[in-house]
Amino acid sequence: GTIDGGVTWRSHGAPFNGTSAPGVDYLIQKYSRGPRWDLAPNGLSQSNIGIKGKEPFAAGWAFIFDLQAGFDPYSLQLANGPHSVALNAGVPLTSQNSNADSSRAGQFYNSVGYLGVSSPYGTLTVFRQNSLTLDAVFAYDPMNASYAFSPIGWQGITCGVGDTEDCRFSTSVKYHVDIGQFRVAALWQFGGYSLNNAATGSYQLQLGGDIANLAGGTLSLDAIGSYVQNAVSIGLAGNTLPAILPQVLTATLSDNSSVMLVAKYGNGPVKLFAGYEYIRYAPPSNPYAAGTGFNDISGDFVCAGCAAFNNTNINSAAFNAGDKLFHVFWTGVKYAVTDNLDVIGAYYHYDQPAFGAPVNCAPAGATTPATCHGTFDAVSFVVDWQFAKKFGAYAGFMFSQV
Repeated sequence: GTIDGGVTWRSHGAPFNGTSAPGVDYLIQKYSRGPRWDLAPNGLSQSNIGIKGKEPFAAGWAFIFDLQAGFDPYSLQLANGPHSVALNAGVPLTSQNSNADSSRAGQFYNSVGYLGVSSPYGTLTVFRQNSLTLDAVFAYDPMNASYAFSPIGWQGITCGVGDTEDCRFSTSVKYHVDIGQFRVAALWQFGGYSLNNAATGSYQLQLGGDIANLAGGTLSLDAIGSYVQNAVSIGLAGNTLPAILPQVLTATLSDNSSVMLVAKYGNGPVKLFAGYEYIRYAPPSNPYAAGTGFNDISGDFVCAGCAAFNNTNINSAAFNAGDKLFHVFWTGVKYAVTDNLDVIGAYYHYDQPAFGAPVNCAPAGATTPATCHGTFDAVSFVVDWQFAKKFGAYAGFMFSQV
């Protein structure tokens, strides 16, 4: 297990929430307000507890399993992103605490919960697993998907093929095999919402490899193609009183596809990282009619047009006017000053190009269209000191602008 805690100051922040996976709004949100100090759970890594094992049963063959639950080290609650959003439904922006959607939704297996077999012919695992894109973010983000210092760690857009709830699938099959210096991986998510998934079907394919002895170092490259059907994103929307504030717990549905390209180069104490993902959001294959609904991955029931009934809604038409396109780019460096002291720097950039005629993402007095154009940039820096075998300390900052 891991326990990660500290304190944080944000120039624009909202109060701590012990249900949310990150705990606080390390990245500015629409509910973020004035400057404030707060408890800082899970800043560099998700606190978790679990058990994993590998039991050989023949030459080169082994049974493997891994079960992990992420939690908040201060509230001791299991991480539950969608429910942290639900708890703020109907609350004015100026009174909301930190909340964020997540694939971690209060399950005792909210990190992973899989079993499988490893062999000379590859590794095959089933049930709750990271998406291939989440595995790639962990491997190729210089901040290792940190909540406090990596936008792609805090938001989950990148690892979830556009929606953070799809960074993990509860019923899936994953296969990985190394062939010399090359590797191939595939993932299939079977089952739908009723089996604790945030999609009704998902497919991913990864091709990659390592080039050793390149100018004295090793270059690793991977490409991942993904398709997620009827992906779910939980947020607050609607115009109940007060009219200008989001109020209704809303599930936005879309069919998402992406291509991710990642690279890293290690040479002695220096590691260089870079990544890019192209994401397309399209209308869902199975839109919901008024009065119909489902339970999201945290167990909260949402239904289309039910604001008056239970303050929820399902939006199946967010991208009917045109697909939304999204580009994510990042790069960074990690330098090992000593065997137990690392310094890390990173840069992140988002671009959302306009579909059709350019439209500003923040028109005065108007509803922001899903297909608007805008950019986001962030830079971060961290010092990470492993001062004992099982103990470490870190400090860092992140600056972002939209």
